Amino acid sequence: MTPAVLSLLALVVALGVSMTSRINVGWLAIALAWLIGGYGAGMRPDAVMAGFPVSLFLTLAGVTLLFAIAEVNGTLGALAGGVIRLARGNARAMPVLFFILACALSSIGPGAIATVALLAPLAMTMGDRVRVPPLLTALMIANGANAGNLSPFSSVGVIANGAMARAGLVGHEGPVWFANFAAHVIVGGAAYAWLGRRGAIPVESSTPVATAHPDGSLTGRQRFTLAVVTAWIVGVLVFNVSLGLSAFAASAILLVANAADDVVSVRRVPWGIIMMVSGVSVLIAVLEKTGGMDLFTALLARTASPASVNGTIAFVTGAISTYSSTSGVVLPAFLPTVPKLVASLGGGDPLAIALSINVGSSLVDVSPLSTLGALCVAAVPDPAASRRLFQSLLAWGLSMTLVGALLCQIFAGWVAGV
Repeated sequence: MTPAVLSLLALVVALGVSMTSRINVGWLAIALAWLIGGYGAGMRPDAVMAGFPVSLFLTLAGVTLLFAIAEVNGTLGALAGGVIRLARGNARAMPVLFFILACALSSIGPGAIATVALLAPLAMTMGDRVRVPPLLTALMIANGANAGNLSPFSSVGVIANGAMARAGLVGHEGPVWFANFAAHVIVGGAAYAWLGRRGAIPVESSTPVATAHPDGSLTGRQRFTLAVVTAWIVGVLVFNVSLGLSAFAASAILLVANAADDVVSVRRVPWGIIMMVSGVSVLIAVLEKTGGMDLFTALLARTASPASVNGTIAFVTGAISTYSSTSGVVLPAFLPTVPKLVASLGGGDPLAIALSINVGSSLVDVSPLSTLGALCVAAVPDPAASRRLFQSLLAWGLSMTLVGALLCQIFAGWVAGV
């Protein structure tokens, strides 16, 4: 058996494990990369380790640490509570605010998982008080968080843009964000219109909206944190400072100023996700060196044509992402294949295909088999209601494989050409 075939089988095993178990596939991917690269392809250990994405690791660690600090000291929670108070008990406005707030928080850095973990318990409680259905609350929170998830500041946006850069697709941060944002606005708007038309949302409620910060004020630590995060964003956007290294600098300032407990903040960093992404990247690097990536793209090319590739790749990545990690497995595995996939097909727009991978794999993340959907289900205290929400989100998430394929087939080429 050739090294190319062995490395491809290793990727299949990693994908299978990620879809069928809760094991962090990053550890397995590194082990497989060493075994296949070292003993199947004769690579030296340092050549295998050279595939570890040091720059990506530091960027993800820095960004997530900064927003872990903002979460630990209550800055993000205070901002969320203040925005939700703006609804003033209006049940029709509440889901829209959920979407906007989740999108805004996810866009500036925490990413979808941290945003939903922060907002889901609060949103479910507030939604219940004004009689917004749990399904609509979950869909607006999850889709809103995902709508901002591929911004250049988000950890997942860093992963997507980094994987695209390794495929030669550099400087497309705007289309990457817009395509994902637009797709989630469409499905979020459809959910709102569908449930509203069924009479599920009352016009308004006089029930007051309570928050943990009744006067809406921020503490001194929280104001300082907000100022540092704002300065960090300005530095990245205006002065083009390093996203990850400047995030470490901002985090260091906050920790030295005792804005949050450093031990608790470090524990909040999603080290498991970071190592999942890094481990899969090491395995992908071995695939590239052994020829396994060429074999992988050739197999993908057999499932599509230049005319249908956008919808097909969105469906395939969506189906896998339903049971696996979008940021940790699907994006690092599929985005690097784009140039060779186009070559194998004899046509196609590389950017449109990459956007289709991003959108197709993200739209299904409301499924309770994914982290976002699971967080929403876990935020419902009533067991019966939680079980109904699980079933509804599962049906919705599975349907998004088809919706994502359709949207990407129709619009991905247009977005890429704008």
